Amino acid sequence: MNEQNPFQEETPLNQQPEQPGEQKMRELEEQLNEYKDKYLRLLAEADNARKRMQKEKQEMTRFAVENVIAEVLGPIDSLENALKFTGQLSEEMRNWTQGFQMILGQFKDVLSNHGVTSFHSEGMQFDPHLHYAIEIEETEEQPEGTIIQEFVKGYKSGDRTVRPARVKVAKMPDKNKPSENPQATQE
Repeated sequence: MNEQNPFQEETPLNQQPEQPGEQKMRELEEQLNEYKDKYLRLLAEADNARKRMQKEKQEMTRFAVENVIAEVLGPIDSLENALKFTGQLSEEMRNWTQGFQMILGQFKDVLSNHGVTSFHSEGMQFDPHLHYAIEIEETEEQPEGTIIQEFVKGYKSGDRTVRPARVKVAKMPDKNKPSENPQATQE
């Protein structure tokens, strides 16, 4: 303890007592650092918000385009189905069908330009993300879950399904089901 003032603590020899101006300066520096930190955090938050809004805008645009394309797929299917019967038409009508085939090609180019592609389903395993089962057939000829027939083509855009394929799926016959042969059950 200091002999002149018994209540004052001793200060180490190499440390000077702190001046009131130095303490104020340190407080201001701490406050400045705190404001810098808040400023940098706000900048980062604003940048993240901008990126998030940009991504959401792109997703909304993509979703809107895919919805319009999904609505156009029905008429494209109808046109494809109508053109399947061109071999049965007269020569004059076949000339017309060539024009319609060119128009169909243009529609398919538009789909391709937007990254929309059709996918093949027959013989594949049923996937609820890609297929919509409209019929189930009991059969032992195909493994269970195999697509036997594709009624309507499915379309994808990247990894997203624009329209699921409408298909008929194989199912193993139920072994517990009573036989359809009435004589077999009577014996």
